[in-house]
Amino acid sequence: METRQLSIPQAGFTLYELLITMVIVGVVLSFGIANLGDFTRNSRMTATANDLHAAFHLARSESSRAKDNITICASANSMDPAAQCGGTWDQGFIVFEDQGAGNLLVDGTDVILRRVGPVATGVTMNFENDARYFSYGPTGLGRGNVAGPAVSRVIMCDHRGNVAGAANASTARLFVVTPLGRAAILREIGQIAAADATIGATCP
Repeated sequence: METRQLSIPQAGFTLYELLITMVIVGVVLSFGIANLGDFTRNSRMTATANDLHAAFHLARSESSRAKDNITICASANSMDPAAQCGGTWDQGFIVFEDQGAGNLLVDGTDVILRRVGPVATGVTMNFENDARYFSYGPTGLGRGNVAGPAVSRVIMCDHRGNVAGAANASTARLFVVTPLGRAAILREIGQIAAADATIGATCP
């Protein structure tokens, strides 16, 4: 008796199909990784700007509530129990009750209200006049130049510089605080470029 072998089709990919699939996956991943990188950098910039803005908002509202001086200053040891003003903003900063004479020192019964650690890697902060502090008086208004220039403008950027990003807004940030203490974050490329030229900073 003659036996016949049935031909069973084999499932799977041909080499050509596999190569096409790998090319498509590679293209998708290249776009995804690039977008993920931008997302991460944008998140770092936003977090840095928001941390500073939130500190000023807290200091202003707390000075009005407590009817006392509240100071924000750069701190090289912001996360230490005995943190003090000093150092640069990229190392961190503190918000504290600057009671009495408001001497920009954490002393006596002064209480630290907020501590912010070092800025994210890759983010640069350029402060006009190399200002290291801003202080609010008991009225909730800025005290002006108590000891050297107070913070007025800050440019924050990374290696991308001041270029168009999402929604045509700048990838950099301009933080502005008026002498009265009203703070805002700006993302208009022209405004940041003008501030950059005035401050004399390099971004990035």
